Amino acid sequence: MKIVIAIDSFKGSLTSLEAGEAARQGILRVFPDAQVVVRPLADGGEGTVEALTLGMGGHTEKVTVTGPLGKPVECAYGILNDGKTAVIEMSGAAGITLVPVCERNPMNTTTYGVGEVIRDAIAKGCRRFIVGIGGSATNDGGIGMLQALGFGMLNENGRQVSLGAKGLRELRAITDDSILPELRECSFRIACDVTNPLCGEHGASAVYGPQKGATPTMISQMDQWLDAYANLVSSKKYPRADKHQAGTGAAGGLGFAFLAFTNAVLEPGVSIVLEETHLEDHVRNADFVITGEGRLDAQTVMGKAPVGVAQIAKKYDKPVIAFSGSATANAGACNGAGIDAFFPILWDIVTLEEAMDYENAARNLADTAQQVFRLVKSLRFR
Repeated sequence: MKIVIAIDSFKGSLTSLEAGEAARQGILRVFPDAQVVVRPLADGGEGTVEALTLGMGGHTEKVTVTGPLGKPVECAYGILNDGKTAVIEMSGAAGITLVPVCERNPMNTTTYGVGEVIRDAIAKGCRRFIVGIGGSATNDGGIGMLQALGFGMLNENGRQVSLGAKGLRELRAITDDSILPELRECSFRIACDVTNPLCGEHGASAVYGPQKGATPTMISQMDQWLDAYANLVSSKKYPRADKHQAGTGAAGGLGFAFLAFTNAVLEPGVSIVLEETHLEDHVRNADFVITGEGRLDAQTVMGKAPVGVAQIAKKYDKPVIAFSGSATANAGACNGAGIDAFFPILWDIVTLEEAMDYENAARNLADTAQQVFRLVKSLRFR
């Protein structure tokens, strides 16, 4: 029997690989001779660096970069075992969790550190990049990242503009004669799960500005500045600078910057992860496919990682079982999206802290997997 496991992280409790290993141990208690393959799973957001790097035999690098408030932060990123592919979460350098609530102000927060991480990876030989751009604290249109990569984002005096969205107000010219030469050799797969354009009522400023600390006045100003920035870019030699394209508003316009200034594609995060991990190659000959995440609910079917796994499995008519820390009343929607059956793993009435404790969660997941596969065994060998 071959069983393929690809479980998303139980955030704050188990990583993708830890969850997969717990399920594996439970299955082996029932089928000790089974071939159980654990593959990493993530959706391009938090946990993607760890899942892909460890799950694919890579290693982690740490680099001190300019944080969203201009202060140094340590950012971890991964280099896969080919030595050429870097996995980066922009939130590690410019994420909203790096900014105290009382200091959240997108006028000041910058993506400069994201560019510094890319520079570091290039210096270490990377030319392929997988970049998750969720969880940003910024609304600077990616100009900070571009400055770090050597682009001139210049004011009327020919000097680099200020960091943060306020720099967009000062922007008058863009130059690329000093960019990092190796950047032209690089390609970027950008994990982007939002469809917002750069500007307008559905744009970066209007939709995501409030959670980053923007007032209504700031939102109006930033939207105008982003629009002027996009027009300036598109009037030059950057034919892919399309402010209306879906996803360009991601991470405060970072999606626009990647698309306009680099060899980048914007893609759903889970699609990137599933392709990069070659999950389909393992699923093709499996008897069962196991997936899951911390909480299964109606949102799971909206392009989240477990359903991505289920869709691959159903191409080959494989049964799909999911495990989760909890499941809401509307989680039944998952059954219509390829998950044949799902099982929350809690065994007792406990506090949230107790439920999320690593040892408790791993034990509960292993025990639940064991019981599910005891049922499988009883049905297979009748």
